Amino acid sequence: MVLPLHVFEPRYRAMVHDILEGDRKFGVVLIEKGPDTGGGDVRSSFGTVARVLEAEEFEDGRWALITVGGERFKVKDWLVDAPYPVADIEPWPDEGGRPLDGEDFDRVLAKFRRCVALASEAGVDIGRVPDTLDSGELGTMQMAAMMPVDAFDKQRLLAAPDAATRLTLLETTINDTLELVEVRLRGG
Repeated sequence: MVLPLHVFEPRYRAMVHDILEGDRKFGVVLIEKGPDTGGGDVRSSFGTVARVLEAEEFEDGRWALITVGGERFKVKDWLVDAPYPVADIEPWPDEGGRPLDGEDFDRVLAKFRRCVALASEAGVDIGRVPDTLDSGELGTMQMAAMMPVDAFDKQRLLAAPDAATRLTLLETTINDTLELVEVRLRGG
């Protein structure tokens, strides 16, 4: 998924310079506890590799980035923040599991599209859902990333060990979200 970023902290400004001089990739993890700026946080043990597509530096040193998420990774060890967080990571592809059923995927995708449309009516806009989503691992990741739920629920979906498990969790999350959105639309 596309992830626009506004980089303003000095430590992450330095990171952007390093990224742009290298392969334009960096890791994105959820801050599970603590402040989201200035350090002193507790970071997730997994995340997503992001790649910078576009970068613009402002006169005051801030950056506007357009990035796109890619494959998942697990954090083996957090290293010293010097000056920004760095970790030793390993790739974390889906673990196989049971095969993803196409009919199940299509049923959940239809519910997802309904959920996004109703959430938009209720004032929660997540952007445009692509006309077609990959019917495999990527499609379940795309739906998980676009769900109109908080970051911790998205993290739980993205942490599923395989696409079939993720699809099952997605359906439960979509059903719960649909109920909440429908109540909100009825004025309850």
